[in-house]
Amino acid sequence: MSPALVFDCDGVLADTERDGHLPAFNQTFADAGLPIHWSEEEYGQLLAIGGGKERLATVFTPVFVETAHLPTDPDEQRDLIARWHKAKTARYTAMVADGVMPGRPGIARIVAAAQAAGWRLAVASTSAEASVRAVLEHAVGEELAAHFAVFAGDIVPAKKPAPDIYLLALREMGLGPADVVVVEDSANGLRAALGAGLRTVVTVSSYTADEDFTGASLVVSSLGDLPDHPADVLANPHGLEIQGQVELSHIEHLLQTP
Repeated sequence: MSPALVFDCDGVLADTERDGHLPAFNQTFADAGLPIHWSEEEYGQLLAIGGGKERLATVFTPVFVETAHLPTDPDEQRDLIARWHKAKTARYTAMVADGVMPGRPGIARIVAAAQAAGWRLAVASTSAEASVRAVLEHAVGEELAAHFAVFAGDIVPAKKPAPDIYLLALREMGLGPADVVVVEDSANGLRAALGAGLRTVVTVSSYTADEDFTGASLVVSSLGDLPDHPADVLANPHGLEIQGQVELSHIEHLLQTP
C-alpha cells in the first residue's frame, strides 16, 4: 500500500494565523459593530482553542453579552457565531486568493516529490473546508491540489488536540498508522497526531516556536527551500542528515523508525 503524507493547514501550508485569520476575525468584528479587536498576543492565547467557531464563542461572557446587547439564548448565540464565522471565512478566502499568504518554504517542493513517488496526499484540519481548499490551492497549485483528500471543518466530534480528525483520515483513506507521516506546526496538532499513533514532523510557525514538541519525529523551522530559505533543525531524535531542507527521503526514513 502506498504511504501517505498528511498536512495540517494553518501554519503548515502557509503562515495563516497572524497574517490571515486574525485580521479576518477583526474585520468581521468591525463590520458587525462589535467593540472587539484581538491583538496578536490575545489571538496567540486563543489558538489553544481548536476551531474558529470555538474561539468566537469566547466572546459570549456574561458582561460582554450585556454591554454589547448580544442574545442570551444559547441557540441564538450559536446562530450568530455561525454567521460571524461564515463572514470571516469569506474574508479570509478572499485574502488567500489575493496572494496575501504565500506557501511556506518547502511545501510545494515536498508535495511534488511525494506525488511523483506515488504517495497519497491529504490535509487534516479543523478549519473551515473552504478556507483549507483555498490555502492548499495557493500553496501547491491547482494541479497538485487535485491529488489531495481534504478532511476539514466540523466533521468530527472533537477538534485538535483530540485525535478525531486524524482517525477519520485513516479510516477514510484505508490506512494504518504505520503508513502515514503527518506535518504539523503546533503542540495541539502534534498531540492530535500522536493520539492517532502517527509519526509527526513539526514545522514551527510564528505562534508556535516556543511550544512543547515532545514526541515529534523531527522539529524544523520549515521544510526549507535552498538556497534562499534553508531549514533550521530544532530537534532531530532520529539523527537525520538534513542539509538545509527536508527531503522526501527523510520522511521515508521516518516510516522505518519505531
